[in-house]
Amino acid sequence: MNFEVVMPAIIAFAISVVLSPIFIPFLKKLKFSQYVRNDGPKEHLKKSGTPTMGGIIIVCSITITCMFYVGLDKQIVPILFVTLGFGLIGFLDDYIKIVMKRSLGLKAWQKLTAQCIVTAVFAYYMLQVLQIGTEVLVPFANGHSIDLGMYYLPFLFLVVLGTVNGVNFTDGLDGLASSVTVLVATFFSVVAIGVGSGISPITCAVVGSLLGFLIYNVYPARVFMGDTGSLALGGFVAASAFILRMPIFIALIGLIYLVEVLSVMIQVTYFHLTGGKRIFKMAPIHHHFELCGWSETRVVAVFSIITAILCLVGLLAL
Repeated sequence: MNFEVVMPAIIAFAISVVLSPIFIPFLKKLKFSQYVRNDGPKEHLKKSGTPTMGGIIIVCSITITCMFYVGLDKQIVPILFVTLGFGLIGFLDDYIKIVMKRSLGLKAWQKLTAQCIVTAVFAYYMLQVLQIGTEVLVPFANGHSIDLGMYYLPFLFLVVLGTVNGVNFTDGLDGLASSVTVLVATFFSVVAIGVGSGISPITCAVVGSLLGFLIYNVYPARVFMGDTGSLALGGFVAASAFILRMPIFIALIGLIYLVEVLSVMIQVTYFHLTGGKRIFKMAPIHHHFELCGWSETRVVAVFSIITAILCLVGLLAL
């Protein structure tokens, strides 16, 4: 039985490991390479030319693995849909930026509209098909929940869009988003297995996929996930949390995502209010620590350690 539980992780890991050396040269040949900003940390300039859009590897390994399990529980479907939906949005954004040479990618309204459509379909399926309800678990409340009622939908949109963009901002250093998210996915896997939820195949698949991808994504990265990967992973995190009725827990186990988003919001707001002054040396905040003298690997290690501790705390908060 234990082997059956971890089998999705093993399958996804194997697929990810096999696909990576196939896709990386292919991405190089197509010149799907990372563009590095001149105003960022100077150490990042050497990353120019590194293949990006490696999120295709992550999404493919998750999807292929889930095909073996999708018929076992209908709760896997909405999570996979959101993962693929946001992954497609990220792919289009990457494609426009890298292949069509439009540096900003999708326009802001296009990206937001597409994200809202994916979120709306997920909300409908969850409430009307799965009939999960509008109750969410409260951390450290001994399993008690609160019913958000009419506020549930606005809350859902806020959390999904915030989480997706939080993971996107976290993807700025070699292995950072992968390392943080593999821990979050492990947390969801432990919870899903513990409560007997049928979503454990996809949560374990994400764990295996990211572990395989990390072999090529750790410093110095041979491939980046791009928006294709970061948006897909953000969708996975948000959808899994809502299916498990644990969206509030994202603020705890995914604190790094939240801090990354807030650092950008604070920086932009302060910049406009003060006529050009900055609170952080650079946002998102992982770049601030780099410019303070931290090595890239140290930032990734510290952020991952924080996430690991918070995931343990999250288990205690159930």
